[in-house]
Parts: sequence; structure tokens; C-alpha cells
Amino acid sequence: MSESSVNVAANFLRPIVQADLQSGKHSSIVTRFPPEPNGYLHIGHAKSICLNFGLAKEFGGVCHLRFDDTNPAKEEQEYIDAIKDDVRWLGFQWDGEVRYASDYFEQLYQWAVYLVEQGKAYVCDLSPEQAREYRGSLTEPGKNSPFRERSVSENLDLLTRMRAGEFPDGTCALRAKIDMASPNMNLRDPILYRIRHAHHHQTGDAWCIYPSYDFTHGQSDAIELITHSICTLEFEDHRPLYEWFLEQLPVPAKPRQYEFARLNLNYTITSKRKLKQLVDDQHVSGWDDPRMSTISGFRRRGFTPASIRNFCDMIGVNRAGGIVDLSMLEFCIREDLDYNATRAMCVLKPLKVVITNYPEDQELMLQLPRHPKRDEGVRELPFAREIYIDASDYEENPPKGYRRLMPGTEVRLRGSYVIRADEAIRDAEGNIVELRCSYDPETLGKNPEGRKVKGVIHWVPAAQSVECEVRLYDRLFSTANPDKDVEGETSESFLDNINPESLVVLKGCRAEPSLLQAQVGESFQFEREGYFCLDNVDSKPDALVFNRTVTLRDSWGKA
Repeated sequence: MSESSVNVAANFLRPIVQADLQSGKHSSIVTRFPPEPNGYLHIGHAKSICLNFGLAKEFGGVCHLRFDDTNPAKEEQEYIDAIKDDVRWLGFQWDGEVRYASDYFEQLYQWAVYLVEQGKAYVCDLSPEQAREYRGSLTEPGKNSPFRERSVSENLDLLTRMRAGEFPDGTCALRAKIDMASPNMNLRDPILYRIRHAHHHQTGDAWCIYPSYDFTHGQSDAIELITHSICTLEFEDHRPLYEWFLEQLPVPAKPRQYEFARLNLNYTITSKRKLKQLVDDQHVSGWDDPRMSTISGFRRRGFTPASIRNFCDMIGVNRAGGIVDLSMLEFCIREDLDYNATRAMCVLKPLKVVITNYPEDQELMLQLPRHPKRDEGVRELPFAREIYIDASDYEENPPKGYRRLMPGTEVRLRGSYVIRADEAIRDAEGNIVELRCSYDPETLGKNPEGRKVKGVIHWVPAAQSVECEVRLYDRLFSTANPDKDVEGETSESFLDNINPESLVVLKGCRAEPSLLQAQVGESFQFEREGYFCLDNVDSKPDALVFNRTVTLRDSWGKA
């Protein structure tokens, strides 16, 4: 599926950017994607990436990648590396070098000094618990800190000593002097700097005080001359503070903040805290577990960059919010893989078939198309006396409408002959372990005149097939809203709603020999089974592991 064929939904920011450029307000557009490096990116970040990089590309501008790295206690180089990989994998390239808010720590500190000198910031000795009490509530105003009226000289001295490392963590903090009675809680003397004697992944031990996110974010935008600072609606109440800092400080630019509705996807968790809990408590194998909503997880599962970009185009950008159906994302990957994935056959639950009237020493090399709709050449598949079919394709007492093998009935083997089930061989416990069948040599690739064979099943040769492991992934959560129980009430823990069938591991599967050449990143449609990819972590040349990306069934597209 080409991206141009996708129905692109409305984006309310597009006409804003266009008007700003046409009016001359901005000569060019500069956006940024500013993740905090405290976890892996998830599908919600993909929407922001596509939005920021997409707008810049559409209007001939540039987009920066900046890490807002103000909390060294929760940040790791692993997250930074993974984020850069994910952005590149999605098909985007940032302008210039990767940027870090920590690049601006000295400038931010000087601006903090400036606010103190202007009488608009002070060092506060309230403990975190006391500060919360003084802050008030949504219905009650806060009250001024007893340290709010310290002199400029005293505040400068204390701030200098904070930076020098004289005070332990939590002893004091630098706060902006705004309005403790403001109905907007973010304006009630917010913290600018906290003491944290922590090693920073970029600056090492150069700092023991770190700026708050709110103090860092807008000023970093200003330093980078960002024209359109785009964030999710949860930051709407932070915009007055964002603008207050820009008004009070001698910054080189005054970016405008715009908010859009974050992506809410059912059957999915996108909270970094909860995703980290899933990893730390080993409910999943890691941040890149194919059941995770992380971009790394989707990548390992076999989702393609184009399918995620198409999905982001389809859901659009607005301020209304709402819940997006996960089946819409699954539709996008099916559409992409239907067009791009190579076809192959893999038997998940092998049942041996002996074709009794086929010569024991004979082998026929069949040529099957690599793709039914595109000219991608052929793959070779040997046909011999012994093959494997899926155990579910033979039933002695089948349900109504069953069109596969039954005693005395015929089916066609994909790309091969028509066979008839003649006898079932059982073990001592009565389980069927082998079928004896016969084939019609006149039916290779055709139905003789007057003869109808309705069923077509997949198969692989017994001798030349490749043993492999297949992992069947499903939705990680069994309820549409994992934070709710089945009655819709708030659940004690989202972990209670983990789907116990989210991963089924099948060993001893048999794949056609062409899959020995499978490469990491390559997708296949296993005929009648779904779309699969080679696992990029556990698969080895002598021990293939395939992950199911998505099934063949599509509920959203039909809806």
C-alpha cells in the first residue's frame, strides 16, 4: 500500500503553519521532537514524530531532535540510543546534530540568575511536603512561602551555594515568584531548580542542581528558534507558564505553543511508567517485546514504518481526543503487508501425510509465485511422497461448512495436486499421527473438466522443510481499557487485565525451504496463517524463530 493511497485525515495545524508563512510571520518553519530519555518511545510518540517531522517536510522547514534531559535519576543512554534508532526507522532525519537540553544548562542557569536579580525568583527552604501544603488546591489558593521575600543578594548567595554543592538533596529549591493565588496551579511559584547530586549522562558531575522541565522546555525552544512548539493537550495548562518565562527573560525568540489531542488506543497502555513496570516486573521480555506498544516492540513484531506513518495520517490531528480502535492500526499493517510481503507456507501443527501412490524415489520441483499480485519471480518447492499438512486440516467428524480433508474426500494442495484422504494412522493413545492419502496425477495446477475441488490447504515437503519456532502474538490486554475492570470500574491494577493468551509459542513447526534465506526485517504471509517476520533477537541461522505480526482477519476495514 503506497502512502499516497491513504485517506489523510484533517490536521488543524496545517492551515496555521501555512498562514504564518504566507503572512511573513515566519520565513521558514522550525519544529522539534523533544522526548525525555526516560523510556522507549511508544505509538503515541509516533504520532508526534510524524506530526513534527511531517509538517517541517511539507512546508520546506526543518525539525530538530532534542532530548529534554533534566532528570538524570531516570534517564539512560540506552533510551537515547533507542529513541534515535526509532526516529530513523520511522523514516525521518533530524536537522543537524542531536540536541540536548543539557547543552543549554549554563545559559539556563544564567537566566535563573537574571530572574533572581529582577526579584522574580527566590530560594525556598520549604521541604517538598511543606511546599505541597503551601501550594493549596484546585479550590483553595496557596499561601506565600515564608522565604518568598528574601533579598536579591541573599537569593544570589544561596543559589551560588546550591550550584557549588553545599546543600544536600531536598534542602532547598529555586522558585519563580509569580502568584500563589492563581487559579492555574502551574503559576503558583513553580520550581526552577532542584538539588540533585546525580551523575548526568551528558554533563557528568558538572552539575548538582538541575532545572525543572517547565523552566527548560520553553527556553530550549527559544534558543533553537523554534517557530511552532507542538505538544499534547496535557500541557495546555502549562502554556501560561511557558509564555511567562519567555516574557520575563531576554530570550532570542518567542515560540508559540500549540496543543493537540494525544493518541489514545484501546487495548493499549502508553504510560511510560506503566510500560516500565511491565518490563521491570518481567510481565514482558523487555521494552522491545512484540506485545508492547513501543515502536521497538512494533518493529520486532514486523510492523513496517510505512504502516505506522499511514496510521498516523488516517487518525489525523485535532484537539477533540477520543479513543482510536487498535484494529485500525492492524488494518494499516495488513494493507501494507498484503502488497509487500512475500508469500510462503509454514505448517504450525504438522501432521505427516504419506501419498501412497506417488513414487518413493521421485521428486518434482514446483515453482510458486513469490507474490500473487506482483511480478517478484518464483520460489522453488519440492514435492515428494511425504509431506506435512496442518493437523487442523483433517477432521473425521467435521463441523458444518468444513472444506478441508475428511475421510474419503479431496482437497487441493496449494500450487500442486489434488489428494484424497484414505486412512488415518493412530498411536497407542488413539491420536492421529499420520494420514495415508492418494493423489491424482492429472490435477497439477488444474481441475479436470467436470470436477470441483473446493478446499485448498497449505503444505510443506517432509524431508526438505525447515523446523522452526513460531510465536503467535495477540493483544497484551484482554480489555479495551486496561485501566478498567470488566464492569468499567477503575481496576486496582492494569496488570490484572493482561491477556494470558497474548503469546503462544509453537515449537516444531515446519517451514518451506525458501525461508532459510529469510532476512531480519523481511515480512512474509504464511498462507492461511497470517503475516510473520523473522525475530530480530532470538532467531539464529540454525534455529529460526518467526513472530506473527498480525492475522489475516480484518474487522476494522470491513466495518
